[in-house]
Amino acid sequence: MAASVPAGILIAATLLPAALVMCGFPAALKLERAFPTGQRVELSQLRARDMARHGRMLQSSSNGVGDFLVEGTYDPYIVGLYFTKVHLGNPPREFYVQIDTGSDVLWVSCSSCNGCPETSGLQIQLDFFDPRSSSTASLISCSDQRCSLGVQSSDAICSSQNNQCAYTFQYGDGSGTSGYYVSDFLHFDVILRGSVTTNSSAPIVFGCSTSQTGDLTKSDRAVDGIFGFGQQAMSVISQLSSQGVAPKVFSHCLRGDDAGGGILVFGEILEPNIVYSPLVPSQPHYNLNLQSIAVNGQILPIDPAVFATSSNQGTIIDSGTTLAYLAEEAYNPFVSAITNAVSQSLHPVLPKGNQCYLITSSVTDIFPQVSLNFAGGASLILRPQDYLLQQNSIGNSAVWCIGLQKVQGRGITILGDLVLKDKIFVYDLAGQRIGWANYDCSMSVNIEATMSAERSEYVNAGQLSDSSSVQNEPYKELVMSVIALLMHISLVVLFL
Repeated sequence: MAASVPAGILIAATLLPAALVMCGFPAALKLERAFPTGQRVELSQLRARDMARHGRMLQSSSNGVGDFLVEGTYDPYIVGLYFTKVHLGNPPREFYVQIDTGSDVLWVSCSSCNGCPETSGLQIQLDFFDPRSSSTASLISCSDQRCSLGVQSSDAICSSQNNQCAYTFQYGDGSGTSGYYVSDFLHFDVILRGSVTTNSSAPIVFGCSTSQTGDLTKSDRAVDGIFGFGQQAMSVISQLSSQGVAPKVFSHCLRGDDAGGGILVFGEILEPNIVYSPLVPSQPHYNLNLQSIAVNGQILPIDPAVFATSSNQGTIIDSGTTLAYLAEEAYNPFVSAITNAVSQSLHPVLPKGNQCYLITSSVTDIFPQVSLNFAGGASLILRPQDYLLQQNSIGNSAVWCIGLQKVQGRGITILGDLVLKDKIFVYDLAGQRIGWANYDCSMSVNIEATMSAERSEYVNAGQLSDSSSVQNEPYKELVMSVIALLMHISLVVLFL
């Protein structure tokens, strides 16, 4: 159990709904695994899944903390997606939407949609939003300032024929969606002095999908839409932040052990060992300036220009990617350095073209430490298990393979969950920087909730406790009231 919280609210790392604190309020989301673990798939299948995602991703005064509890075991051989349950309109309707840090817009399937799936293999009930059935829904016109902001970020288009703010998203995996924008209420639960009510909401603009194509039409892993967590003006994060409802910073800490789980918060996790690197300005994704790679403290002979950010290359932090990817000019020196470092102990094997090793002892005893060195003097330290994957076992030996994959013909480096796990990551959008630190993500974390320019409060996050001792905390010990956006997120495991 975590230590006491100045706000009078105890949030501990247990498998209960978490809390989001914004402007003095926490909001909670829970991630669950919908299917059992244990099935392994080939690296080639994982690469194919990530490449489809990358095609999709690469084409296209607040105060407080939001705590989203993560549940589910980390396993890079199981392909998963994250989705959350949101309530929209009046009366509120429930929709399941995929969480996507590679896009900006929240959109859901709407009535009379062409190609939108009606059933889902994810064991969830799909629904269709109908603006005519909501007393507070209104269409967004081209003259609306919010539409103008969307046009600037290529998240919206306008038709001179009907003056309706619309969108068309084409994804690199061949799928696509189009529709129009609606303004309506996103509903919140309120946590006030330790008790929970459901009487808060905020107006947002979201997409109403009237057409879907490609993989979006398939029922096996269908959801009601996509929840974009990007940093452009049309994202829900940006909208709530501009209203003073949400902070402009979020953080996560993903567990890499068999127990899995972790923490995802709207707010800044406080940890003294966090180092920061500035975001590359004017980029649609979370780009950082990777400057060099070191193996066992030795800088690899890689031209720094390989990592330079441009319209078609750069280094992206993406928690939605299963593995990690290096540009070809960086990948080859990296694999050579790893192989040379273990050449006295191991001999490489090449199953299906992957660089692998047959190991009879712990990888931490044999393989070297790797350092990814970023602008601002921030280094991301990788343990062997942060760049290796256990493929299978042969007798008493285990086959471990290089988990970082080669990107041919493009100077793209993408750092996915393989390297992000067991670390705190802070996405400080207000300060335009990303920070990280190695951390045991099974433990609770401290979150800063800025109450004013002169004063900050701190809460301890992992989970909202439902203990009566917290519920009955004397009012005089309460420093602030908190409002929470309570949603239910599910981690869906899709076996390839």
